Amino acid sequence: MSKAPPKKNDAVDFLDADHIAVKKLFQAFGKLAEAKAPAAKRKALADEICRSLTVHATIEEEIFYPAARLEVKDDPLMDEATVEHASAKELIAQIEGMAADEPLFDAKVVVLGEQIDHHVKEEREEMFPKARASGMDLVGLKEQLAARKKELMEELVAQTEATA
Repeated sequence: MSKAPPKKNDAVDFLDADHIAVKKLFQAFGKLAEAKAPAAKRKALADEICRSLTVHATIEEEIFYPAARLEVKDDPLMDEATVEHASAKELIAQIEGMAADEPLFDAKVVVLGEQIDHHVKEEREEMFPKARASGMDLVGLKEQLAARKKELMEELVAQTEATA
């Protein structure tokens, strides 16, 4: 049995921790949808998924992708990731604008999860190894990613409190 590679506590591990966390949220949503849980529960979890993905995509686009584009020098890979983010954002906007008892709500959340699974697989198998091999300052980038994520989460909390 092969051992998992040791954690490097860098940008790749930081981003992948988000991937793991959101995968768990999608799994929980699947269970709620399958159990035909109340709409309010499904909507709350879908909103959490959408917030998490929005923050994650923002920090990748603002910090990680520009650095990776410079160092990895694989424009097709970076372009595909950018398009995948745009597609996810469109679906996120649809989900955020819906009530959980509307037709296709659960299906849209499930499809978003499938799209994210595909995107994460490509990052893990292609982008992240190339980033590590490139000599990027992944420890420094992790600090920038963490600071920006904290800032974005605080903004979301403030917005939520202002509308409550």
